[in-house]
Amino acid sequence: MDTTSNLEEAVEVLQQLGLKEYEARCFVGLSRLHSGTAKQLSEMTEVPRTRVYDAIRMLEAQGLVEIQHSSPQQFRAVPLEEATETLRDQYDARVERLHDALETVEIVDTDDESSVQQVWAMTGQDAIENRTNDLIREATDEIVLVVGDESLLTEDLIDTLNEVGNGVDLLIGALTETIQDRIRVAVPEATTFISGLEWLHGENATVDETAIGRLLLVDRSTILVSSIMPTTREERAVFGEGFGNGLVVIARRLMAQGLLTVRDPKQ
Repeated sequence: MDTTSNLEEAVEVLQQLGLKEYEARCFVGLSRLHSGTAKQLSEMTEVPRTRVYDAIRMLEAQGLVEIQHSSPQQFRAVPLEEATETLRDQYDARVERLHDALETVEIVDTDDESSVQQVWAMTGQDAIENRTNDLIREATDEIVLVVGDESLLTEDLIDTLNEVGNGVDLLIGALTETIQDRIRVAVPEATTFISGLEWLHGENATVDETAIGRLLLVDRSTILVSSIMPTTREERAVFGEGFGNGLVVIARRLMAQGLLTVRDPKQ
């Protein structure tokens, strides 16, 4: 990625973190200078000079820019480590406010249909991993996880698996012995197995075929199945719960392949 692309990406990310476009462009511009005047900054960023002052005031208020009241005024960005920590704190504070606000919202239950046969779809590896981790933490009896794509065996997932309580059976399936060996080292308390679901592997599949990412069965009643899109590598998943849910019933039988009979989740 060239310098121009990096700069534009930085501007885009700053806007996603809550800065307005001119503020983001001014901050990125200052990050390239030891210090600069409004004129220099305007020429570098193509932000109108009169708007530079407004943007700088907002950046200063957020602790991202320092001002030297000389003639002309000089501006400089705070050190990168300090700026990223400040932005992280602000982002975390916003997320916490959102959580607190929505946590108190009253749930309106229409109760117009049973959840037994419902299947929900979700997209994005971060969201799917968060749901996976939540389901694992909620388990009270048994967790059966089949890892179909090694890239999904992240440090966060490994940490969550290692936090599973002693009263919960933890079984983790792999598609190859190499992945199984990695799981054994990373999650020593788990019972590992080579999955009998060879069709998950896609070793002989073409690059155009969608691959299974992960299969998770919790307490024999909750299932999450994800797939990896062949071109974008985007992860998508479906999620269902309830002993009578058809997706859960099928998954229990499929995931039984490769497990010891005594620990078969369909029993």
